[in-house]
Amino acid sequence: MLAWEQSCLDALTADIFGFNAMQIGLPQINALSANRMPNKWLADTHVDLASGAPRAVAIAHDLAELPFASQSLDLVVLPHVLEFSREPHQVLREVERVLRPEGRLIICGFNSASLWGARQMAGRLSGSAFLPRDGQFIGMPRLKDWLELLNMEVDHGYFGCYAPPCRTEKWLERFAFMEKIGRRWWPYLGAVYVVHAIKRVKGMHLIGPAWRRPAASSARAGPATNKAHEKK
Repeated sequence: MLAWEQSCLDALTADIFGFNAMQIGLPQINALSANRMPNKWLADTHVDLASGAPRAVAIAHDLAELPFASQSLDLVVLPHVLEFSREPHQVLREVERVLRPEGRLIICGFNSASLWGARQMAGRLSGSAFLPRDGQFIGMPRLKDWLELLNMEVDHGYFGCYAPPCRTEKWLERFAFMEKIGRRWWPYLGAVYVVHAIKRVKGMHLIGPAWRRPAASSARAGPATNKAHEKK
């Protein structure tokens, strides 16, 4: 799954240009590795600084309050953040705030309409969940509705990982044939999806490249605290 997502993210982010990009959560993959923007951050509630990840780190106590100025980022990637967030709507609203007009948002998520989704539902009833029990799968139609409310236009959607949820390499190899036929015959039933959306601002028309657009507030993001913590 991670290999498929990394390949898809590399292909999507390679041709997105700007100055400032941010990945939120899932530091196990480098979602911005193929992107060429000069300033790239990894934002999370906790980051293992000893991992040696070649990215600037922004630590936020709450992903619903990001330590960036409004309209300061050109690209934000959310790999499996919404389904494990207590307030997914607020996380999306905060991402919309920090994205500049025509900024890009890429979301990775688990598809509820898939074999993995069915396995997860059965696991909740039997007490043996395949994926973390606190994860809430968000279907593509519902995610599109959320994005539309925030004036985020879905540009492309991609599905992958059609094999059943197997725990061993042996069984994954046996079901490898399902990847090819799944993309052909039931393309919307992949276990994971990647959505590429663009922030639209009504009444705004692009007339040319912004050669001297201001960068984010700092070239090196530092630890940040929520407003609620500052009042204490």
